Amino acid sequence: MAESAAASSVSHDELAALKRIGLDGGLSGRTKVSCSGLAERLDASAQTASRRLQRLDEAGLLNRELLADGQLVTLTDAGVSALRREYADYRRLFEDDATLSLDGTVTSGMGEGRHYISLSGYMRQFRERLGYEPFPGTLNVDLTAESVRSRGEMDALETGTTRIDGWEDGDRTFGPATCYAARIDADAGSYDGAHVIVPDRTHHDETQLELIAPVKLRDELALEDGDGLTVHLGGEGT
Repeated sequence: MAESAAASSVSHDELAALKRIGLDGGLSGRTKVSCSGLAERLDASAQTASRRLQRLDEAGLLNRELLADGQLVTLTDAGVSALRREYADYRRLFEDDATLSLDGTVTSGMGEGRHYISLSGYMRQFRERLGYEPFPGTLNVDLTAESVRSRGEMDALETGTTRIDGWEDGDRTFGPATCYAARIDADAGSYDGAHVIVPDRTHHDETQLELIAPVKLRDELALEDGDGLTVHLGGEGT
């Protein structure tokens, strides 16, 4: 995922600076930052603080507007996601049942999911590792703005996470993916036994989820485009 790659390109010290900026107001809007003030909070030199701000900017984790006496700084969506992943890691340390819930609305996909999940190299692994053959098609969900920001916490989930390996078929190479066990809550009821599938290489951005299940989820939950639902991940019930 693009945001994950951006976060992994910065150091722990730079993430500490990002956290400090978030605590000082950069999470909810623009906050004024001076290198000397940030340096004091980080117990570092002003030059070091300046370098960390520059690296965070280059990695796309914050936006800066330079002023004569400092700079106005705000975290980008990627920056918020990076901090949410840090938060999720700490939850794993102190909470045995850390879970994640994402809200969104049903949308129509481009039909590619039906083709790819039906390929033999994937289907064999679904049977062996998930315990079922998915219905030939995915349920596509557009996430709410808040859930887009929370989605980064998926990277830290361990419960219910299954890796699907990449494979080759002649001259073609098919990439790996990660499946996250999920329970879906909708107006018509709940379904426990689905998976969010996240290919390592995908045309989808961070605003969407793709779900697979042994049943056609649209029929099982009486879903139509525009219907709202909640996807729960990481809990014992998924």
